[in-house]
Parts: sequence; C-alpha cells; structure tokens
Amino acid sequence: MFATAPLRVVAVSAGLSSPSSTRLLADRLAEATRERLAADQDRAIEVQVVELRDLAVSIANHLVTGFPPADLREAIDAVTGADGLIAVSPVFTASYSGLFKSFFDLIENTALTGKPVLIAATGGTPRHSLVLDHAMRPLFAYLRAVTLPTSVYAASEDWGAPGDEYTEGLPSRIRRAGGELASAVTGRTVSGATRAATLDDGEDAVVPFAQQLAALRVN
Repeated sequence: MFATAPLRVVAVSAGLSSPSSTRLLADRLAEATRERLAADQDRAIEVQVVELRDLAVSIANHLVTGFPPADLREAIDAVTGADGLIAVSPVFTASYSGLFKSFFDLIENTALTGKPVLIAATGGTPRHSLVLDHAMRPLFAYLRAVTLPTSVYAASEDWGAPGDEYTEGLPSRIRRAGGELASAVTGRTVSGATRAATLDDGEDAVVPFAQQLAALRVN
C-alpha cells in the first residue's frame, strides 16, 4: 500500500510585535483550514507558520548578497511547496508591510502558479481594509497565484466582537475563508475533483476555483 503525502498548509505572518494580532489571525485561519480539511477528507494535514519577524535579518542579507541563509531557504521552500498558502500582513501606510513585500520579492514569479492563497490583514481601523484588494490581490496576481474570493481583515475592534444581523463577525469570516481554502486545496490535489458546496463556503467558493485552477494547469 502506497503512503499518501500529507496536505501542507503554510501561513506567512508578517507581524512585528510580540504578541502579534497578525500572528493570531494567521493561526486562526490556519486552524480553520485544518479543521475543514480534516472533516472533508482522510489525508494527513501538516500546518506550518512562517514568522517573518524571525527572518528579518536573513531577508535583508539575501536582498544584499543574493544568497539565502538556511532558515530563509527553508521558509521559501515551505511556501513554494505548500498545497495552500495563507498570507497575513499588518497595514503600514495603507499597504502591506515592507517585511511582507521583501519576503515575497524573493519568491520566483512562477513559483506560486496556480496555488490557492488566502489573503488577510490586520490594522487599527476598518478604513484600511481596502489594502486587501488594492495591494495584496495585485501582488499575488503578479505571482500567478489564485487568491480566494473571501479575504479577511481584522481591525482592533473586531477582536471579541460578535457581529450583528447585518455583518459577519470575525470568527464567521475566518471559518468561511478557511473553508474556501480547504475546498481549493482538495480540489487541486484529489484527482482534480471538487466536493459539493455547502452553506459555510459561500456561493462563489468552489466552482470558480475549480475552473480557475483547471485553466491555469492547461496554460
């Protein structure tokens, strides 16, 4: 009987403080994805968080010398080898952080082709939520990744807020985004098949991704 490789989910956190709300959001998104993957299929699941704060010096050295230290090489290999990627940055000057950009500058522009990516960000005010569509989506479009329909922004006031009848609370958005990433991961690794959508996925979660990923494989 042949062993089946585990599904690998990697979360990249660009938070600078410790403790970090950015790391907390990355952890919660990774856990939501892991839970959904575990419920939907029988393969083993590996979840890894790449903390860019710990790699800041190595990233700077690589940018200057062109040679990645061992810890940075391992992080890059984890990101490019993942079945699904979660990318979370704090908002700095209405965009992603310089550390976040510097790390992804080191990724070959074809290395993430067709890879499903869940993007997320944290900030002090809801006004900066546009960073997801104006900065992060274009970055991953350039890297030829497939970004999920649902992205997650967490302002300071979102932590601990339950939401109301007109808006989803942060926990609900995290579950929905994690479900979308799990659907995309299984859709591209289990014989190209996708499962039926459920209420937790959102109406655009499954079919558009199967179509996008199929198109990318053909091209």
